[in-house]
Amino acid sequence: MQSRISRRHLLASSAMLVPGAAAANYVSSTDGFAYEITRSRAEWIELLGEASFLIMREGHTEVPKSSPHWDSLAPGSYACKGCELPLYDARWKVVLDKGWLFFRHGEANALMMGVDWPEGSGSDARLADLTGIEVHCRRCGSHMGHIVLIENKLLHCINGASMTFTATA
Repeated sequence: MQSRISRRHLLASSAMLVPGAAAANYVSSTDGFAYEITRSRAEWIELLGEASFLIMREGHTEVPKSSPHWDSLAPGSYACKGCELPLYDARWKVVLDKGWLFFRHGEANALMMGVDWPEGSGSDARLADLTGIEVHCRRCGSHMGHIVLIENKLLHCINGASMTFTATA
């Protein structure tokens, strides 16, 4: 299995301007939102495999340049690996030498945003300036990545392990 890095380390070391943090029990049925697709922990692990499970269900981040799609500009679409909901079109992709997939925006009504609180903060509102914006699949709640400011552009920084790619002819 590939090594994992925390999002705090990822964002701090890659000169991204929006801080992030690791989270415990990242996506659960206790967050107050009724997702269309729900599965048990064992079902998620069986479907996704251990590496994608840690990213999509527990908020970890993949190793830079570990996805075969991070620098691809092939035409096609990217869907959630957890529920197959189309999330991004390759036309909106921006290739940056940082090792993740970057998009200007996602498909309409496909994504939800959340707050990524600093580790150990207990969602303390006094730390609001230190929070990041996380991106989730609207249908199953899986963690996709974050919205980050890079080179004065607000981009979706997405884990390739969270998605499947379908090429268009």
